[in-house]
Amino acid sequence: MLEELQNYYLKKEEPNKSCLLALRSIILEQDENITETQKYGMPCFCYKKKMFCYLWTDKKTDEPYILIVEGKYLDHPQLEQGDRSRMKIFRVNPIKDLPIKTINGVLQKALDLYRNGIIEIKE
Repeated sequence: MLEELQNYYLKKEEPNKSCLLALRSIILEQDENITETQKYGMPCFCYKKKMFCYLWTDKKTDEPYILIVEGKYLDHPQLEQGDRSRMKIFRVNPIKDLPIKTINGVLQKALDLYRNGIIEIKE
């Protein structure tokens, strides 16, 4: 992990630190083609070098969320569009058990957009 990226996680207060690190592991375990980098000061996960999702914390509530880059293509009751045209977020309560099955399902549906060619990947 890049030092700058590692510091992003380590600077967070608990319970967000543990929650974000757990989410990081869940995302990276989804597919061998997922890599982690940093964009706009936040952890960014790419599928075959194409931006896939980010980890961030809400400025108002300070709760972590997964930002799905191509969220507009996904229909899931726990994904919020807000005023975004392209992306949707999946909020996570850091003091509750992570809904791992739901998170895995959302991430796999998002990855399928790339795998099935809905989102073009230039190789």
